[in-house]
Amino acid sequence: MTAKKNPPFRYDIVGSFLRPAALKKQRAAAARGEISAAALRAAEDAAIRDLVAKEKAAGLRAVTDGELRRRYWHLDFLAGLAGVEEVGAAHWSVAFKGAQPKAATLEIRDRIDFPADHPFLAHFRFLKEAAGGTLAKLTIPSPSMLHLICCVRAEHYAPIARYADERALYADIAAAYKKAVQAFYDAGCRYLQLDDTSWGEFCDAEKRAAYKARGFDLDEIARRYVAVINEIVAAKPADLTITMHICRGNFRSTWFSSGGYEPVAETLFGGCHVDGFLLEYDSERAGGFEPLRFIEDQQVVLGLVTSKSPELEKPADIIARIEEAARYVPLAQLCLSPQCGFSSTEEGNLLTEEDQWQKIALIREIAESVWQDA
Repeated sequence: MTAKKNPPFRYDIVGSFLRPAALKKQRAAAARGEISAAALRAAEDAAIRDLVAKEKAAGLRAVTDGELRRRYWHLDFLAGLAGVEEVGAAHWSVAFKGAQPKAATLEIRDRIDFPADHPFLAHFRFLKEAAGGTLAKLTIPSPSMLHLICCVRAEHYAPIARYADERALYADIAAAYKKAVQAFYDAGCRYLQLDDTSWGEFCDAEKRAAYKARGFDLDEIARRYVAVINEIVAAKPADLTITMHICRGNFRSTWFSSGGYEPVAETLFGGCHVDGFLLEYDSERAGGFEPLRFIEDQQVVLGLVTSKSPELEKPADIIARIEEAARYVPLAQLCLSPQCGFSSTEEGNLLTEEDQWQKIALIREIAESVWQDA
């Protein structure tokens, strides 16, 4: 049987990779003003070309730039939108169970739009050129994240006049993302992933109670998030695959949300029209597979191999879990990946580059033993 032609693939990745030590040094030098922006960009270019070569050697059918140009998996993209500004913060907007990222957040200052000179367009064009004949996969934060950070997590959100009626805010977010999707498509993107931690928060009983106490109806917000994503997906070109990765936090091998998918499963799995979900399933914090009963025709990429620690999982254990998931979703709709990226921020998780490639090799080995079209 020939390999699965369309993404997501039987062995796939979430997107981020550990930053090479040499690139970290160059970034630090740039921050101190010791090298120019052009010199840093040249270092990033070289690191990305090297990473893409390694991804190809690992047999990946879609490659990313490892998010090597980013500080954060989400803020860099969102702060590049018109009307949105990154601002300093006294503390991170969610508390990780351990080390905390460098505090920063976002504020909506004006009408939201996707500008024609958004830096991620140039970043993707470079990746596509470096990828050659291999599919180039782009990862960006989900539109839900902009609302979540600015309007839900924020303790003192005050809408600008245009967004006094929140329906206008959702409409502008959807319009900006539709413009972004088309721009990335025109640049050659055919595999786009929306990264989203909102659903992980909405699965967490403590966080649900805290948000309810502040007056938020998370079920209604969830329905609005799905409506926005569906509007974006409905406008995409037919040959563009859009998937969603759901995470419960991934910084320096720690996390901030816990709880199975049941609170959001019917709304999200049963109602969101993305082509596939990449789901965290590497620990008991993600719960069981029963919520997958709401999946319709979306592909489900099981994140059963952790990116948080170097220990290699036993293939038999992962295969048993795939078989368990297949009780709720046909095996033909399932794939395998790490539960998250290896470096959601520039600091990276607590494992080595050798460890991350061993994880990728393990995922490929397992996938090729489970699926004939891997």
